[in-house]
Amino acid sequence: MANERVRVRGLTIYRPVIYGNIAVVLTDEERQALPPQSREHTHRWTVAVRNAASAPDSDIVGGADDLSYFLKRVTFKLHETYPNATRNVDKAPFEITETGWGEFEIQIRMNFVAEAGEKAILFYHHLKLHPWAPTGADPTTAEAPPLEVASKMGPVHSWQYDEIVFHDPFQSFLNILTAHPPTPLPKTKRRPVPFHTANPGSLEASKGGVPEFTALMEKEEIERFEAGRKVIIAEQDKWRGILIEKEKELERLKRELGEA
Repeated sequence: MANERVRVRGLTIYRPVIYGNIAVVLTDEERQALPPQSREHTHRWTVAVRNAASAPDSDIVGGADDLSYFLKRVTFKLHETYPNATRNVDKAPFEITETGWGEFEIQIRMNFVAEAGEKAILFYHHLKLHPWAPTGADPTTAEAPPLEVASKMGPVHSWQYDEIVFHDPFQSFLNILTAHPPTPLPKTKRRPVPFHTANPGSLEASKGGVPEFTALMEKEEIERFEAGRKVIIAEQDKWRGILIEKEKELERLKRELGEA
């Protein structure tokens, strides 16, 4: 049993997750059914943390696997105008549903099970309520359509893919992770791209449907991170070179002042 609290050095294991929200426009009847202080709300939305793979033929983005085997609690910190703005969810599904009229940033804190021996991690998600429709002849320009138009466009999806990486995990935690392999992502998309996640003016913009994460998207995301890492390293090298030159210039000026 003691060996289970020993870290497995040199090993890295990860779990793909998505976090984000889905939002729909409330009908007039739904708005009237809200408490009087909330009848100005225009949308119902759900913010969630899920595994990346979607169940076959499901209209839910992600969520094929229960993440409770490594997540103990997910805390969502909403806008301060919401009652009980800090919401703790201690079991799957790790999500909350609310109504509102405005977009804002949500802080998402993920706490791991005790066996992980890992600190909580933070993510930030900008709640998205409105689809963006092409305007005019220029397909690159877009604006939020009126609510009556948006209601016919279907739910708005805003999801971010990420990978939670565990370096040198404890043996006991590694046993848990290997006992729960994640459902693999499909190689390519099986569903059409929804209007509001497609580029304005694209051919896919009118097909509707539910977004789905794929292995190809995972590969593209990894490549994007790698490209960003290279840009940061190049920028660091540039400024390091500038700093070295400035330090040399400073030393030269000190010598000149000492000789004067």
